[in-house]
Order: sequence, then C-alpha cells, then structure tokens
Amino acid sequence: MAPCVFYYSNSQKQRETTVVLGGNNENQELERQFSPSQWSPRMSADDVIKSHVTALKEGTERARGLAQTLLNVPYGEGEGEKLDVYVPTTTSLDVPLVIYLHGGYWQFLSKEESGFMAVPLVHKGVVVVAVGYDIAPKGNMDVMVSQVRRSVVSVIQQYSHISGLYLCGHSAGAHLAAMILSTDWSQYSVTPQIKGAFLVSGIYDLLPILSTYVNEPLKMTEEVALRNSPSQLVPQLKLSSSDCDIVVAVAQNDSPEFRKQSEDYYKALESTEGLKVTLEDVPNTDHFNIIEQLVDGDYHLTQLLLKMMGKS
Repeated sequence: MAPCVFYYSNSQKQRETTVVLGGNNENQELERQFSPSQWSPRMSADDVIKSHVTALKEGTERARGLAQTLLNVPYGEGEGEKLDVYVPTTTSLDVPLVIYLHGGYWQFLSKEESGFMAVPLVHKGVVVVAVGYDIAPKGNMDVMVSQVRRSVVSVIQQYSHISGLYLCGHSAGAHLAAMILSTDWSQYSVTPQIKGAFLVSGIYDLLPILSTYVNEPLKMTEEVALRNSPSQLVPQLKLSSSDCDIVVAVAQNDSPEFRKQSEDYYKALESTEGLKVTLEDVPNTDHFNIIEQLVDGDYHLTQLLLKMMGKS
C-alpha cells in the first residue's frame, strides 16, 4: 500500500515522515484529504514540503537582514514561550503590528522560519511578531491555545503604543488565530482590540482529524477537539471580536476537505449578525505557496493586509 506523506518534514532533520495507511477505504480517503502535500500540482509531495521549508527559511533570513530584530523575547515562563520581533526603521510610534502564527499541524516548524512576511511589511512601517509555542508532543492542544492567547496579552503589554493589532495564521496557525479571536478575555489582564485577522488555509473543526495520523502526537479526545474547534465558538468570537475584519483565505489547490473547512467556517461567521468577514479563494495557489508568497509586496494577500492597515 502506498505511504501517505505527512504534512511537513521535520524542519530540523529535513526528514520526510511517512506512514503506511491501514484501515478501511473511508479512513484512507480522510488521511489523503488531510495530507496537503498530496494536492499540490506544482511538484511531488516530498518536494513541495522541502520547497516550503526552504522558502520560509530564506524569507525569514531576508527579513532578519532588513529589520531591526528582537529575538527570543519571553512571553511566559516556558522554554518555548518566546517571540521574535521584526521592527521597522521608523521614527513613528504609531505603527500597526501583525502577529504571525506558524503552521505545521501543531507538530512541525517554529518561529525560526516565521519571519518571512516581515520582508514587505517592515518597509511600510509595520511591526511583525512571530510566535513560538510548544508543538506536539511536548505541547498538547490546550497548552498551545493557552500559549498563543498569552502571547497576544504580552505583545499588548510590551507594545502599548501600536496603532492597530492584526493576526495572521497559516494552517494550524490559522486555527490558533481563530481560537485567539474566540477568547473570553475576562480571564486575562487585558482585552486586546484586534482590528484584523487573516486565517489562511486553516482547520476550524478538529473532530475529523481525530482518527487520522495528525492526531497521533496530539492525542486529542473528542472533548478536547470540541473545546478547541473555532467552529464551535462562533458565539464567543462575536462577543470578543465583533470589531475585527476577518479574512478567511483558502488555496485553489487545497484539498476538498480543507476548502470545505474554510467555506463552512466563513459561512458560520458570515451568517452571524455583526461580524465582518470575507472569503478569499486565491487562484493558482496550493496549501504551501498561498502563505509563502506573503514575502512579496505585490502578492494579493499582502496587498489586502496592507490595505486593511491603511498602508497600501
């Protein structure tokens, strides 16, 4: 039986992880739907993952050459609870700030490859913050959600002079960004006023992945999946983030299940009175280059983000 390629290679070892699918045909198809590397028309599954990691690393290296950087800024006590901050060379104190949450199925990648979108943004006077969090198996879903929420609180406290706070997350990072939008901030010391959020090729209902390879290191139960599914938390999002401009973006060549997740979440938000949400179906992209291209100032999503921040 053909192996199903995992979502990402281990970025440290550059090693492809594979599993041999067992079980019935229905489960095999579910595994395939949640293996984004299987769906790229540009190159093979192995190659698209390697290319993706390379693109993110190269973009981040470029950003570190262009911006003033504050690396490994702690936002909590944990070893993995650190931020990388990319600061524009501007004399203005009134700058927008974008928090980026990386993908990797909650088990790969890190903030070390997550500064790439600063390349076009620092020229426009935008601060970019890449968030580190404890990926599985060290961190579980509850831990990761708690960490990214606390990272936002820390950013607000450290950068109180910013003109606007924005979120951007890719894949698992889009899930985490949606969980931030769905936070009951009464349990925290501040209530962030998030002006905009870009949720790129995300997962918003965790129940379907419980029986797939994705859940092996996460070890989520149904209860954990439910309380960490943004699709279940739309009423809380309305309470917490009604002033936020939300963009749900999906790649033309995302798998049908990934596309359905984005479309269903968009519909749930769009049908909720008082929320501002748009769906961006980005042509000629797959699950990987939809986010990689944020390194380019002329890219459609970069332009949308700049326009949202009044920087276009």
